[in-house]
Amino acid sequence: MDNYNKDYYAVIMAGGVGSRFWPVSTAAFPKQFHDMMGSGETLLQRTFKRLAHVVPRENILILTNQSYLDLVKEQLPNITTAQIILEPALRNTAPCILLSALKINKQNENAVMVVIPSDHWIQQQENFIKDIKKSFEEASRENILITLGIKPTTPNTGFGYIKYEKEEGKSFYRVDKFTEKPSLRNAKKFLEEGNYLWNAGIFIWKVSFIIDSFSKYQPEMLGLFEKGIEKLNSTEEEEFIEETYPETQNISVDYAVMEKSDAVRVKPASFDWNDLGTWGALYQELAKDKDENAVISAHLFPMGSKRNLIYTHKPKVVVVDGLDDYIIVDDMEVLMIVPKEKEQEIKEIRSKVMEKFGENLG
Repeated sequence: MDNYNKDYYAVIMAGGVGSRFWPVSTAAFPKQFHDMMGSGETLLQRTFKRLAHVVPRENILILTNQSYLDLVKEQLPNITTAQIILEPALRNTAPCILLSALKINKQNENAVMVVIPSDHWIQQQENFIKDIKKSFEEASRENILITLGIKPTTPNTGFGYIKYEKEEGKSFYRVDKFTEKPSLRNAKKFLEEGNYLWNAGIFIWKVSFIIDSFSKYQPEMLGLFEKGIEKLNSTEEEEFIEETYPETQNISVDYAVMEKSDAVRVKPASFDWNDLGTWGALYQELAKDKDENAVISAHLFPMGSKRNLIYTHKPKVVVVDGLDDYIIVDDMEVLMIVPKEKEQEIKEIRSKVMEKFGENLG
C-alpha cells in the first residue's frame, strides 16, 4: 500500500503468557505465537500484517519478553532487531508503553503511535484500517488520548468497560469513567444504558503527548527512564533497560494514566473483535458442525456429543461419547478435559498441575 505517513508508528504488545489457554499456551510458547484459529498464520503474524496496511513496516515495533526474542524473529523474519523491544521483567503495560514512546520520540518528535495487543481476533480488516486511520488523524490534530471501544454484544463479566458521553455528530466521545470487570447484574445494566463499550486495550496518541501525560501522572516512572534517555536507541540501551526496568512500578496504562486524564476520548470500533481470552471465546469464533462442536486439527467421531471444543496438536481421530459443553485439548504433554463453565478456572488448574508435575508443563 502506497502513501504511508512516515509519522505513524505502531507498538504490538506480545509479552503475555495467555494462561487461560493452557495447555497450548505456556510460558515458553504463549498463544500469540500459535495459529489458534487454524488460519495458517499465528495471531502475532496476523496483527502485524493488519497494521502494515496503515503504518510503514519499519515503524512497527514488537514489545515482548526477553525469552520470546527467537520466536518473534522466527515469525517475523523481515523485521530488524531494532524493532523488537525486550522487557527484562514483567511489569504490566505502563512501563513498556512509556519506554516505547521515549524510543520513538528520539527518532521522530512528530510521531503518532497506536498500541495494540498481539492476540486479538479481528476479521473485518477494512473497517479496522479505517478506524485506525481516523484515530491517527484525530490524534495528530489534538492533544488527546484515544482508545477504541467495542460495542458490547453480551453482558460479559470478563472485560473492563468504558462509560462515555454521547454527543451528536461526533466520532470521538469524552470518557466518563473506566469500570473494571463488573458483576453480571452491572454488566446487564451497562448494556441497557447503551453508553458503555468494552475496553479493548487499543490506544492512539501523539508520542509527545503520552510522554507529557506520564510526566503529569507518573513522574517517578518517567524520571527512571529519563536518567538514561541518551542511551535509548544506542548500543548502551540494553544494559540500561536491564538495570532500570525492574525498578518500575507494576501498573497498567489504564490505572497509570488513562483513568487520571481528562483528555481521554473513545471511538466506538466499527470492526468485529474477540479478545480470545479463553477457550470459550475461541469456540465462539470457530465454525461448528451440525452438533455445534468446534474442531481444530482433530477428526471428530462425536457419538451424540454436542457443543464441545476439541483441539489436538496434530491431526488424529478423537472419539467423544456422551459429552456436552466440554473443552477437550490434547497437547503434546497434557490432555485436558474440562466443562466449558469452568473455563475461567483453567489458570488456577495450570498452577496446580505445575505444582504437582513440574514447571515445564506451564
